[in-house]
Amino acid sequence: MNSDEYFRTSVCLDAEQVQNGNPNLPGLKKLTIAICKNLNSEISRTLPALEVFHKTLDQQLSPGLGQFPKQVGGTFDAVFESVGYEGGHRKSLIPMVTFEVKQESLGISTKMFLKVDVESGKLFFKKSKEGPEDKYFVHNKILQLVKSQKMHTKLVIVVETEKEKVLRKEFVFDDTKKREGFCQLLQQMKNKHSEKPEPDMITVFVGTWNMGNAGPPHNISSWFQCKGQGKTQDDTTDHIPHDFYVIGTQEDPLGEREWADTVKNVLRNITNISFKQVAMHTLWNIRIVVLAKPEHENRISHIFSDSVKTGIANTLGNKGAVGVSFMFNGTSFGFVNSHLTSGSEKKLRRNQNYTTILRFLNLGDKKLNPFDITHRFTHLFWLGDLNYRVEFPSTEAEYIVTKIKQQQYQELLSKDQLNMERNDGKVFLHFDEEEITFAPTYRFERYTRDKYAYTKAKATGTKYNLPSWCDRVLRKSYPLVHVVCQAYGCTNDIMTSDHSPVFASFEIGVASQFVSKQGMMNGGIQIMNCKATLLTKSKTKFFIEYHSSFLEKTVKTPEGDNKEHSEGSITVWFGNQLTPIISDPEYLLDQHIVICVKSTDCDESYGEGCIALRAAQFCYTEFQVTLTHHGEKTGTLTGGIQLHTSEGKPTEKLYDFIKVEKDDPVSSKGKVTVCCQKMYPLLGKEEKTPRKELMMWAHEAPQENPVPCKCLFLLQYDFFFFLGENEKVSEMFDNPLYGSMGKSHSWNKDQDHHHKDHLSAPESTFATSKQADNDPDRPPVPTPRNRSFTCSETKPQHSGPITSHPSTFKKPVVTSRSEGGGGMGQNRPPLPAKARPAIPEPQPPKPRDYRDNSELTNKLRLPTRPGQSQSHRQ
Repeated sequence: MNSDEYFRTSVCLDAEQVQNGNPNLPGLKKLTIAICKNLNSEISRTLPALEVFHKTLDQQLSPGLGQFPKQVGGTFDAVFESVGYEGGHRKSLIPMVTFEVKQESLGISTKMFLKVDVESGKLFFKKSKEGPEDKYFVHNKILQLVKSQKMHTKLVIVVETEKEKVLRKEFVFDDTKKREGFCQLLQQMKNKHSEKPEPDMITVFVGTWNMGNAGPPHNISSWFQCKGQGKTQDDTTDHIPHDFYVIGTQEDPLGEREWADTVKNVLRNITNISFKQVAMHTLWNIRIVVLAKPEHENRISHIFSDSVKTGIANTLGNKGAVGVSFMFNGTSFGFVNSHLTSGSEKKLRRNQNYTTILRFLNLGDKKLNPFDITHRFTHLFWLGDLNYRVEFPSTEAEYIVTKIKQQQYQELLSKDQLNMERNDGKVFLHFDEEEITFAPTYRFERYTRDKYAYTKAKATGTKYNLPSWCDRVLRKSYPLVHVVCQAYGCTNDIMTSDHSPVFASFEIGVASQFVSKQGMMNGGIQIMNCKATLLTKSKTKFFIEYHSSFLEKTVKTPEGDNKEHSEGSITVWFGNQLTPIISDPEYLLDQHIVICVKSTDCDESYGEGCIALRAAQFCYTEFQVTLTHHGEKTGTLTGGIQLHTSEGKPTEKLYDFIKVEKDDPVSSKGKVTVCCQKMYPLLGKEEKTPRKELMMWAHEAPQENPVPCKCLFLLQYDFFFFLGENEKVSEMFDNPLYGSMGKSHSWNKDQDHHHKDHLSAPESTFATSKQADNDPDRPPVPTPRNRSFTCSETKPQHSGPITSHPSTFKKPVVTSRSEGGGGMGQNRPPLPAKARPAIPEPQPPKPRDYRDNSELTNKLRLPTRPGQSQSHRQ
């Protein structure tokens, strides 16, 4: 419709609509839509030509014309920016979002509104939704977000005022998803306005979908926005773009270009960004596509792709896997999309498919050829239609459907074949999967998600396909790296296939490839008392290969000393000194050593593992690593590692901006106090040791008389050591510079006996070291020289004579390195000047001054009686 046609035919109809009181003008609406479409097509045709013209003018043809192209180029930059076009891709514009929250003050709940403007980098505090926006904090004045563990909707925002006062503002959101959405927007704001030249955190979307040989529907945006069932994201994060999108499809009927254009158009509509294609690889109808933000184009290198067939006789590509790997600055990524053998009864065949892919998929650094793909990457993601089923009799089909409708998945997941095979260590050893809280994704009737089609008529009879979680996303990362799963679920509204698409979103810390010049000095990494216990009866000699990006070349140890055991294993002793090419501490702490134990006669690997240098950040540290080969456990490697680097202060990472509150303050009626710590695997993962949150201690004493904390803190490590009932606490730990402070911090036995029942022993993810300590063949371990302090009672202690006596410690529990260190004892002895590290001494905390902010203390004081001094108030 054009304007002439509108005035000739439709304007009278619109006038009648207005006279009848109808505000809708259908004719004018059609005309407006037509004009906008024509204008949009004109812009789409004109902008590429302007961009070519811009590039042509940017080339300096002669010295005399140098200024003219720059002036014209600057003019076109302004034109591109005004229409949202920047260097071939549009800018991401995240709209402003307002959150309704509650703020507690004097026991009264007050409604507040927090408005987040990511583009301008401001956070507004408003008393009404349409109120003035005069009170706000700029991004660099927002210091920290602290999530409450006890109350999943509470968040503390730490801000700095103009007078350089630090305020803690507590807010309560409507639900947990709103709080998470707010945190992601604030993190996006900090990232967008960061002055760092390179990112230290990115987000990755991973999606898998068996398309069922049918084309996609018109709208598949819910898949990329992580909307549907399971762990999903809040609507407020819809327009936050991920840095990478990794999409795996099976039974994909589209061509490569058609599918890539489809995905790019969907992402462009959601994020307003034209994503760049990093890689694409297709094996028959199995495909993987990796897209990245245009700004990351120069940070991506070493791109590889490969495929493995696991169809009939491993020659047909109807089943198999495709993979892509690349480096992002100093962090390596690997992605595998697989379609394994179908059929509930073919579990063992699927296990064989997994092993075949593990052995023959050729990705990553060629120097790491001795290792399978599970050890070649900092982060490896395995996605696809893995086809593992729920192992129930076919007669239980209706029972399964009933459980799904009731959203009671635990019983079904306990019979999930993949979970059972993983628990037995047969497949995906040391891989992690986020908790499944969504319904089975297979087998639906097409064009509906309300009915499972679990029977299928065949010439041989009726075949049952019980509802199952066939489509999965798993990952394996090197130890002590930052990875957080933000979403894991499936869509509800994409119904062209008998599978539902599955999505997962991850927040990942990445390492920079650049280091400071002061780091170009000599350093060393010493590995001592290294003992490999191999599950083999081989008579050959063994040596170790060390691989890492900080080493100039692969380092090999001399032959180890073997000792055979009657149970069919061999113990081999090694030791070695490694010299990094760069000793900058911030660079080294992000590095890992990949270890391979090989035989001398045939250069064959008998086990591989990984050690994180971050664990040895401050002192000599013992490690225990599970060795694997082709996905199976082949032994263990134990020893100690010590890191010698140049001094330097590590910079704060973006992912440290959001922290989790370790323990909430006790309420006035306080009966229970719980301290929770997140646990990290130390250096290598132990078998069947999931990452979890551990209750460190609990007591039921009233607030006025709390149980003293009988706990020793190693400050540098954030370790907790619990002491036994009759064990004494020494102020210094095996440090010859100091004597013991045992008497000055000793416990009253009666008091200890009175409270000992309230202390609960912690769990531990560490392998016990007692067996190693009692091993007569083990060489002595060097004594650590660490400063450590005890957490004692708050009452002042009487000083006593200093005596020296050993202390026995139980197994340590590691807390997350992103969380703050433990508390410090107030009575530690002074450190001699020569041994004092070059860091400022901790200052005693200043009392909070409530006159400078709107917060008040919880305890209201009574007015002073006449003649009563200030110090006698109760």
